[in-house]
Amino acid sequence: MMRPVGLWRLWRRPGTSGSAGCRKVASVAPPPGSTLPRALNIFDRDLKRKQKNWAARQPEPMKFDYLKEEVGSRIADRVYDIARDFPLALDIGSGRGYIAQHLNKETVGKFFQTDIAENALKNSLETDIPSVSVLADEEFLPFRENTFDLVVSSLSLHWVNDLPRALEQIHYVLKPDGVFVGAMFGGDTLYELRCSLQLAETEREGGFSPHISPFTAVNDLGHLLGKAGFNTLTVDTDEIQVNYPGMFELMEDLQGMGESNCSWNRKALLHRDTMLAAAAVYREMYRNEDGSVPATYQIYHMIGWKYHDSQARPAERGSATVSFGELGKLNNLMSQGKKSQ
Repeated sequence: MMRPVGLWRLWRRPGTSGSAGCRKVASVAPPPGSTLPRALNIFDRDLKRKQKNWAARQPEPMKFDYLKEEVGSRIADRVYDIARDFPLALDIGSGRGYIAQHLNKETVGKFFQTDIAENALKNSLETDIPSVSVLADEEFLPFRENTFDLVVSSLSLHWVNDLPRALEQIHYVLKPDGVFVGAMFGGDTLYELRCSLQLAETEREGGFSPHISPFTAVNDLGHLLGKAGFNTLTVDTDEIQVNYPGMFELMEDLQGMGESNCSWNRKALLHRDTMLAAAAVYREMYRNEDGSVPATYQIYHMIGWKYHDSQARPAERGSATVSFGELGKLNNLMSQGKKSQ
């Protein structure tokens, strides 16, 4: 996969979008005076809002959409794999609508798209699904219980300070037998950039600061989904590798995506010689044969269902009538029967 600038092209699957659907814009503020505890405060959410608004205001924001469009199409494929229609769906952290453009109105009747960046919602991509854009924080969903048949989220939840609470809210707004289909960056995302910056900063400045935001581990994700109330869980890992002319082009694209670091403990400035050293380390350690450098994006895909009586349930513990040992004997009896014939 190649960076889509000049000769660095990325193949993009044609979407299912048709004529522009009805689009409305609403604004909802987080609930004032919330007494729910905040477990962690890792990210500067106001800075992230500014970063995403800045990215959406650029003259050609679609130049940096290649990764989010690709992941959005993969989430849409997982929605299509579910043999049912969804009258009302919600996209959390929708950005410019990277999932909706790959879905059709035969599958989703109406889409609510939420994001913290108003410019991203105003510049949403066209879709034939009737849509309502809601300015809202992923950590404070302004919807009632049992509202949506489907909730999706693509590359947004890794910026949430309290992921367990966010998952609980998603479960809360889903109808019984509703499904959540999401994707977020995994822990090995941009490991090449992380290692190069750490080595260069340690050599030039005698130590390093975190320049890549922390990510959730895949073995924690299933536990968090189960704790939030989801069942029939599916969690799988995918990797997308994009090739760039160099480290600086990668960092330019991350800024254009609105994916710059917003951790509170980030270092505000890197010295010029440290940046040049990091670019040299990156090229020396990871360079491809054609001179480009790779960047790996690890994607965690997750699917979880809200409980309903109609769903299949595992049998109670101890209710089995045949042991695994007896199943082994059955295989022996079958093999003996074949020999006697």
